[in-house]
Amino acid sequence: MDGNSKKKDKKEMRSGYTTGACATATTKAALLALITGEHQTESTIFLPVGKFATFEMESCVVASDYAEAGTIKDAGDDPDATHGALIISTVSWSDKPGILLDGGIGVGRVTKDGLPVPVGEAAINPVPKKMILETAEEVLKSHGITRGISIIISVPDGEKIAEKTLNKRLGIIGGISILGTRGTVIPFSSSAYMASIVQAISVARASQCEHVVITTGGRSEKYGMKQYPDLPEEAFIEMGDFVGFTLKQCKRQGIKKVSLVGMMGKFSKVAQGVMMVHSKSAPVDFNFLANVAAEAGVNDEELLETIKQANTASQVGDLLFENGYHTFFTLLCTYCCSSGLKEIGGGISIETSLYTMKGTLLGKAGKHEG
Repeated sequence: MDGNSKKKDKKEMRSGYTTGACATATTKAALLALITGEHQTESTIFLPVGKFATFEMESCVVASDYAEAGTIKDAGDDPDATHGALIISTVSWSDKPGILLDGGIGVGRVTKDGLPVPVGEAAINPVPKKMILETAEEVLKSHGITRGISIIISVPDGEKIAEKTLNKRLGIIGGISILGTRGTVIPFSSSAYMASIVQAISVARASQCEHVVITTGGRSEKYGMKQYPDLPEEAFIEMGDFVGFTLKQCKRQGIKKVSLVGMMGKFSKVAQGVMMVHSKSAPVDFNFLANVAAEAGVNDEELLETIKQANTASQVGDLLFENGYHTFFTLLCTYCCSSGLKEIGGGISIETSLYTMKGTLLGKAGKHEG
């Protein structure tokens, strides 16, 4: 691999714009078109991050009682599901005073409690909503207009794009959310993933869940759903690599019991006390695994040496499973529970289940410290 094809340095990463910023820019363009009767080719808005940004309009339609403008969302170098989506704002005159904002086709509707948007409303988050309304107010004021207007934000491909997001799980049906607190998207940000974890826990709490299942990914979540068939869908939360962060959030939001479901690679790290399990954050300690194996009754020096020299944690798991050392997995799960409790200072019950890639349950254990 040559040097150029490596991921760009953080400083060189091109930041893009949020769906909220796009919706604000198209609203300003559509409203100006409605007032002046002139097609708008671009729109400049002030972002919450404290700078101006100009958006090119992909389309602009002007009629007697409404105008519509659309822009293509550019997420910069952030691999975002909504990158390249067309965000449209349709503004029309209204008989009622004030500004009415709603979502149209491809913008989701909220059906579950626990989100920053009330049930029944379009999934336009508070910051974008404020941006859109304030920008519209400013335009009306500067043109001396007191008439009421109606703003509809739509995303023609929104329903299709939403399949690649967690919206359905969070109870946002029929499309994507209009999001963004800064207006700009920070490339490859962990903060967006962490925010979605916090939101998922809020939805679980609002659905009266006191027991959640946190998994490292889609596959382990599938195994978790089989293991806990009585729990509602909201109780299953993908934490990715953020084990410590997710456990702390669960405790903070009043969850009583957390079940960790995952596989050898990441859970070997959790057992060691590593709470951020990204492949680059910390290597698996094979000496630690050999010590756990010895604790589980392995006294065959050759086998212990093979564990120390192993290439991956799942290789160690296969080896011990084939040799019938099932206690090893129970011990490893117990260590995961202890590490988790230590990380958050106790106060909730933690249980851990360990699976193979193919879905065989290797072992489980549970622990509670008040």
